Amino acid sequence: MAVLKYELIADSLRQRIADGEFAPEDLLPSQRDLCAQWDVSRATVIKAYDILVQDGLVVARQGQGFRVVPAPLARAAGGRKTGTTRAGTGRAFRILGTPVREAPPGRIASALGITDGQVALRRDRLMQLADGSPLTVVQAWFPLDIADQCPRLEGTKQIVEGTTRYIQRMTGRSPARGTDIKTARLGTAEEAVLLEREGPFAVQTVLHTASDMDGRTVVVEYGVTPGDLWEETDTYAMGTSR
Repeated sequence: MAVLKYELIADSLRQRIADGEFAPEDLLPSQRDLCAQWDVSRATVIKAYDILVQDGLVVARQGQGFRVVPAPLARAAGGRKTGTTRAGTGRAFRILGTPVREAPPGRIASALGITDGQVALRRDRLMQLADGSPLTVVQAWFPLDIADQCPRLEGTKQIVEGTTRYIQRMTGRSPARGTDIKTARLGTAEEAVLLEREGPFAVQTVLHTASDMDGRTVVVEYGVTPGDLWEETDTYAMGTSR
């Protein structure tokens, strides 16, 4: 399938941002400059920038053009249905500790498609509320074939373009199907520290598995959110009962 011109422009700008050519809050090339560089219409350039805005990678500044976001956004585990965007559902976050290669718990190993005792790459992040307080702890587990091709996953810096886009750029693989398993339980002592909770407290957990078109797992995420911060709304059609 041919790649459309606006997608090529968006990919080029995304690459330049990922490579550090443009730092947070840097002004990006003007629409006029990109039109001349790519020999396209202004509408095509606007469409390219729209993609990057929805990715949560750039923001429009009135009278200034487009700038790289001050800080990248991430999404909580699960709920990444078609039609959702990082800009619409993402939140501020920080990386917890240093990513490590270790054997995951049995349920996560099964979702990754590996046997107990086999190693995967674990990368943790803390999702934050608007005031900077903790919202959700997320463990992201990556198969080693992806980790080996995506060295930034083992770094402690945030990946500005997002891990999904980064993995796609480095491996050609992207999520095509997601499965979310939701449960409730009591939080652990370690989770109490990270989520700034005291005493027994309930948490909602989401085990999210993202697979590519060939059914191979791209990432497994395990998110833990305090029960008092959890809310989910479903809107759906209802017919006459039979």
